[in-house]
Amino acid sequence: MTSKADEALGYEQARDELIEVVRRLEAGGTTLEESLALWERGEELAKVCRRWLDGARARLDAALAEEDTAEDAADEE
Repeated sequence: MTSKADEALGYEQARDELIEVVRRLEAGGTTLEESLALWERGEELAKVCRRWLDGARARLDAALAEEDTAEDAADEE
């Protein structure tokens, strides 16, 4: 479950933090408990990024559909 703070993160903030989480996991040297906490945080950040990307895709699709509708209307005139 994402927190209200996570929901307020912008895409770039979430992405940058996710990159740092991945870097720390790849570097190793953490305890199992720390690694699990990092993994869980990474999963939450990935969800935030996915929501931003899905929202951006929906906006693009809507804009393209609106453009197609306008073009179709102009063609009928």
